[in-house]
Amino acid sequence: MCGIFGIVGHPEASNLTYLGLHALQHRGQESAGIVASDGENLRAHREMGLVADIFTAPVIEDLPGGAAIGHVRYSTAGVSRLKNAQPLTVEYVGGQMAVAHNGNLVNAEELKKALEADGAIFQSDSDTEVVIHLIARSKQPSFEQKVVEALGRVKGAYSLLFLTEKKLVAVRDPFGFRPLVLGRLKNSWVLASETTALDLIEAEFIREIEVGEMVVIDEGGMRTSHPFAPSRQGRCIFEHVYFAKPDSVLFGSSVYETRKELGRQLAREQPVPGADLVIAVPDSGVPAAIGYAQASGIPYDVGLIRSHYVGRTFIEPQQSIRHFGVKLKLSAVRQVLKGKRVVVVDDSIVRGTTSRKIVKMLKAAGAVEVHLRISSPPTQWPCYYGIDTPSRQELIASSHSVEEIARYVTADSLGYISLDGLGTAVGDRERTTFCTACFSGQYLTGNLGPSVPDEVKSTPKLVSA
Repeated sequence: MCGIFGIVGHPEASNLTYLGLHALQHRGQESAGIVASDGENLRAHREMGLVADIFTAPVIEDLPGGAAIGHVRYSTAGVSRLKNAQPLTVEYVGGQMAVAHNGNLVNAEELKKALEADGAIFQSDSDTEVVIHLIARSKQPSFEQKVVEALGRVKGAYSLLFLTEKKLVAVRDPFGFRPLVLGRLKNSWVLASETTALDLIEAEFIREIEVGEMVVIDEGGMRTSHPFAPSRQGRCIFEHVYFAKPDSVLFGSSVYETRKELGRQLAREQPVPGADLVIAVPDSGVPAAIGYAQASGIPYDVGLIRSHYVGRTFIEPQQSIRHFGVKLKLSAVRQVLKGKRVVVVDDSIVRGTTSRKIVKMLKAAGAVEVHLRISSPPTQWPCYYGIDTPSRQELIASSHSVEEIARYVTADSLGYISLDGLGTAVGDRERTTFCTACFSGQYLTGNLGPSVPDEVKSTPKLVSA
């Protein structure tokens, strides 16, 4: 779950990239970086931390040029440290190159071993560096052809931005796992993971980059091609469920309206007769909770308040406060909850530990019943396409029934939206255009790495929190 942004043809390219990354901060908070081109050289700045803390005015001034790409990182391949921060920048026989990647390559380890056996030396743990080595070794005459040859060898999810001294290249994988959109700002072209980044800089949304499409922007203008064989579309359903910002338009649909429709469908499938109110687990559960309330006729209210000032680290008191971490992020509104039968809507349950703490918090605040409703199906399988989903052993729904999970989280009842209902809500009744592997186990690529057999055999244990 990373965010990428690029712009060509603007005198303040690095500053606008900084703003674009700020709008995409929800997609990754571990590190951020910008690489700018002045037509002759690439200049880069990458640090651990948040965009607003990293890119001060003096840093932006040291990134001159009319083209830039940027990246915010949430690690899925490679540990969280500076050497894995992107965009990755290298010099090779063809010149200078920077790359920003959203996604995950499922055959990266296999390719890395082959490249190392042939003498390649890797500087990071990131799967993205495999693409750089493949490009550097390509004998194709043009940069675009080198990129096509390199990507022809990789499998998995990638929305990629490449920046050289004189051009920007954007590519989306043939399944279209990760989003990528094209915008226009006066005479500049803009590319971003989500439309919310275009909105912030007041760029016009042109269209979504098509699956398997390559876009090249240089002094000759913009040109596009489809160099990869088409395949079944596999747009990530979890982008709509959780990842994307609600104000974005994703895969042709409003994220906010889609999440409300998920809530409506959830209410139709998993009603709670006689409930007094519907509340959300903020912030991601809010649109679905509103939709649930609309379809059920049960009033919506704010029963949980989220703190927006929780830092990345904190000091826990030695005499530990129960559910300390959750209480830092969420607080219950006793006046709303006391004596009420409450429907609480969340987007997903992964391990179950957070849901358990939330349910206990609501009951401690005076709720007489807590009915947990989830706007996605049970998450039973890990994701290999760019989401940091735990191993199957850690996914509570992989080996426990809905009733068992309800008992563990201490809810009076638990209900998930069905897989068919999810498809209906996102406009994919035939379930042919989205990847739902984390719910169904139906992966769209063949090679999922050597760890899969052990994970499939493992089952999670329910441990009291």
